Amino acid sequence: MKLKDRVAIVTGASRGIGRAIAAGFAKEGANVVVAARSANQKHERLPGTIYETAEEVEKHGRRALPVQCDVTDENSVQAMVDAALKEFGRVDILVNNAGVAFYFPVVETPLRKWEIVIDVNLKGVFLCSKAVLSSMIERRSGSIINISSLAADERDEGTVPTGVAYAVAKAAVDRFTWGLATEVGKHNIAVNCIKPKNVVSTEGMRFWVPEKDRQGWEPPDRMVKCAVFLAAQHAGSVTGTVATDHELCAWHGL
Repeated sequence: MKLKDRVAIVTGASRGIGRAIAAGFAKEGANVVVAARSANQKHERLPGTIYETAEEVEKHGRRALPVQCDVTDENSVQAMVDAALKEFGRVDILVNNAGVAFYFPVVETPLRKWEIVIDVNLKGVFLCSKAVLSSMIERRSGSIINISSLAADERDEGTVPTGVAYAVAKAAVDRFTWGLATEVGKHNIAVNCIKPKNVVSTEGMRFWVPEKDRQGWEPPDRMVKCAVFLAAQHAGSVTGTVATDHELCAWHGL
């Protein structure tokens, strides 16, 4: 097992890529803190809760800690990390996966919508990373994985329109990855970023996009494979990488 007895926090883990990564980590021997806002299912077309993901983790024989968390709230994030440390005594891996997108032309974008997208996708990455770093620095070990998007690179609406706010936030996440990797490398902490080359078929994406427009979508398997690989890295191996899942698989023979 590649992650035997390690402890991982995965945000946005009630469904989609986050849920798949949580289960993938469990298969590789990790115990998982399942963090998300969804403690209850609120919409029949958006299934998934932290408790359902926790059950999936436990089916693989690993321990799970479901924690309701708002990644935009510093107190909520700190409470989540404190709960993880109390339950497991350590945090080895953080996956910053929580995300949200609202598509509006800029001229029609309410300030509150802009703020929500920036806060969840960027502020959340900052707050969660900051909250786990003290214990990682103390132990001189850790891996932080940020989930980004090709929206950060595209100069048009992209395969799936996600709006300028989302693209701006993800571009900032890419830059944050490089900067944080430089800061914490001396503490043997790896910081990397992966983005799907193709649209990943998740509950959220299927909720927004009609079935007729879903050609070329992929399951989250490749993203999971890359996340498992990056979770095992340290500052002396792979760090500061911002790449697609296809690139990582090609470069490292995954």
